[in-house]
Amino acid sequence: MPKRPLESTLESAIFWSRWLQAPLYLGLIVAQVVYVYLFMVELSHLVQGVFESGNVDETQIMLVVLGLIDVVMIANLLIMVIIGGYETFVSRLDLAEHPDQPEWLSHVNAGVLKIKLSTAIIGISSIHLLKTFINAANMSEHAIKWQVIIHIVFLLSALAMVWVDKLMNQTLALSKAHE
Repeated sequence: MPKRPLESTLESAIFWSRWLQAPLYLGLIVAQVVYVYLFMVELSHLVQGVFESGNVDETQIMLVVLGLIDVVMIANLLIMVIIGGYETFVSRLDLAEHPDQPEWLSHVNAGVLKIKLSTAIIGISSIHLLKTFINAANMSEHAIKWQVIIHIVFLLSALAMVWVDKLMNQTLALSKAHE
């Protein structure tokens, strides 16, 4: 039975609406530029501080370096969301022959993207927790406790996502086996 014009138009509009996400990914690219700027400012402060003062406080340097690592990990998270999200939800990227195509992009889907994002968030949380432990003398016990609790929640959430993804893949494999 042929589709009615209204139904066809509605389906086309729904499918086209995925392009409404493209400006969001462009906005994340702008956020990436801001993080690059932030990284360079913090790096210049670190280098300038070491050379001007001549006094090297290893703990302070470690905290600044962990802050730089944190910026890099957030930038990596942005790249995963920008590239993976665009590829998964908007349009395929024509990168098949590109020598710099990320390995993970060839098998990205919503489940893989969620797991990659959750592990990136755990990494970022770990850096924050490490900074907290290094600077524990200057932090309240209450703040430290809540950061540990939040980190544990991130870990449990990631484990739950992996478990649900595994169940979904098993269900999909069983349904294909019964066809």
